[in-house]
Amino acid sequence: MASVGSGLEHQRGVHEGPQKKRRGPGPLATAYMVIYNVVMTAGWLVIAVGLIRAGLARGTYHGLYYSIEKPLKFFQTGALLEILHCAVGIVPSSVVLTGFQVMSRVFLTWAVTHSVKQVQSEDSVLLFVTAWTLTEIVRYSFYTFSLLNHLPYVIKWARYTLFIVLYPMGVTGELLTIYAALPHVRRTGLYSVTLPNKFNISFDYYTVLILVMISYIPVFPQLYFHMLRQRRKVLTTTDDSKKKE
Repeated sequence: MASVGSGLEHQRGVHEGPQKKRRGPGPLATAYMVIYNVVMTAGWLVIAVGLIRAGLARGTYHGLYYSIEKPLKFFQTGALLEILHCAVGIVPSSVVLTGFQVMSRVFLTWAVTHSVKQVQSEDSVLLFVTAWTLTEIVRYSFYTFSLLNHLPYVIKWARYTLFIVLYPMGVTGELLTIYAALPHVRRTGLYSVTLPNKFNISFDYYTVLILVMISYIPVFPQLYFHMLRQRRKVLTTTDDSKKKE
């Protein structure tokens, strides 16, 4: 289970390339999705401004997580609604795939960064938070303008270009944060269940975190190269359309 950086892969009811056209959501669903994406864009902008203000006030980038901890938890957890959007059919995306991607980032937010207080001051946390923030501002803006049928080229370009840097940046931050949490989880036995107990079960959270890290190995390259292919397809089509005009 890996969030793999910036979670760029699933759609939110918007066609992102020269795909076969589907019926879009109805007027009420479209209005709701516009509001949702506007709110999420604003939320991640709040996080970005919070990071900048705290950095300027402190004169250092160390420990900036504490300045945006609450809005980060709120808006990242708010992404759980995307699973519901898929489940009820507002967004024509896979519930399983969307759930996997959203839950993995919620997992990193709550089960790692929130639960293991010692890692909150790690620079790696700022690394993935910065990657997430920039990605989500662009991504939610992309979906908002797409739903309104007024998508500026610069936003489309950013949506399919910035991931080239932000994706590896986010993955690096996530892996380093999980790695930093390992000794604390082993020492405290966080979330682990040992035998004997009345339920006769055992659970080792330390092992789970290692498996999560290992899962990045097969998942990250597939998703990264998928986005590269999408970039080539979408931007090439856009450029060809401009030439015809």
